[in-house]
Order: sequence, then C-alpha cells, then structure tokens
Amino acid sequence: MSTFDEREKAFEGKFAHDEQVNFSVRARRNKLVGLWAAEKLGLTGAAAESYAKEVIASDLEHAGDSDVIAKLKKDFAAKKVDQSEAQLAAILDEMMQKAKQQVAQG
Repeated sequence: MSTFDEREKAFEGKFAHDEQVNFSVRARRNKLVGLWAAEKLGLTGAAAESYAKEVIASDLEHAGDSDVIAKLKKDFAAKKVDQSEAQLAAILDEMMQKAKQQVAQG
C-alpha cells in the first residue's frame, strides 16, 4: 500500500469517526431538548422519556433544525405553552453546547 493510499484510508477513517461523533452529539442534544420541552408540557418520568424519543425521531425527517422546531411549536401550541421560534432556536443552541460537553466527557 502506498503512502497516498494510507493517507486516504486515514482521512476516510477520521471522516467516519467525526460523522459518528456529530450524530451522537445531535441525538444527545435532541434528547436534552426533548426533556426540557417535556417539563414545559408537564410530562414527567416515562412520559418525558418517551417524548424525548419523539423529538430525537423528529430530527430524522429533514436536514437542519426546522423539523425539531416545527414539532416543538406544534406540541407547545396544543398545550398553550408560549415559546417563540427564536427562543426554541436558542434552546437548541444551548443544549448543543451541553451535548458536546457530555459526549466529550464520555
């Protein structure tokens, strides 16, 4: 195997690892957001955990955060919880930072 092939394989391995880490961070962020939202919706225990899983799943529909924000807005509107789209985006950012720390710590 040539040096070029070895470098290419190393870059591919790093890319795959980075993608896995990014996926893990995003899933963790969505769980944190789901638990935060569950509290706002008055859900606790198993119901809160179940809701967090719904938020995680909602992120798999489209690229970006629009699907998560749409789910939260819909669910909050149904329960008359007042949160603007800007507030939700800020929560997503805040929870992303927490998720990065948690994943980095193992």
